[in-house]
Amino acid sequence: QAQLVESGGGTVQAGGSLRLSCVASGRYFSSYGMGWFRQAPGKEREFVAGTTYSGRTTYYADSVKGRFFVSRDNAKNTVYLQMNSLKPDDTAVYYCVRDATMGEVVAGRLPQDWGQGTQVTVSS
Repeated sequence: QAQLVESGGGTVQAGGSLRLSCVASGRYFSSYGMGWFRQAPGKEREFVAGTTYSGRTTYYADSVKGRFFVSRDNAKNTVYLQMNSLKPDDTAVYYCVRDATMGEVVAGRLPQDWGQGTQVTVSS
């Protein structure tokens, strides 16, 4: 089981940007889909963005389309989430996830592997 370690969270004003990073330990990083979920206080975890093993296909929740961008660097075992035009509603703990089939995760199945999460707070 891979260890997923997130970084880059913090506090930002509405309209600002943050970039989250997630480094995965172990081999075969390029064989897995990678993505991000988030959980706001009092709410369930929700899918945010994901990418297939190659990075050629990306998926986004409707709430973040056009503002968030997911990418990956397979040489560095790292996946990124660039978050722009942040809103207070984006405040949540953001989790890096890994799964063999990201398409099934987008369809509603929970991912296989999870990081510990990083807090993102957007102030108004």
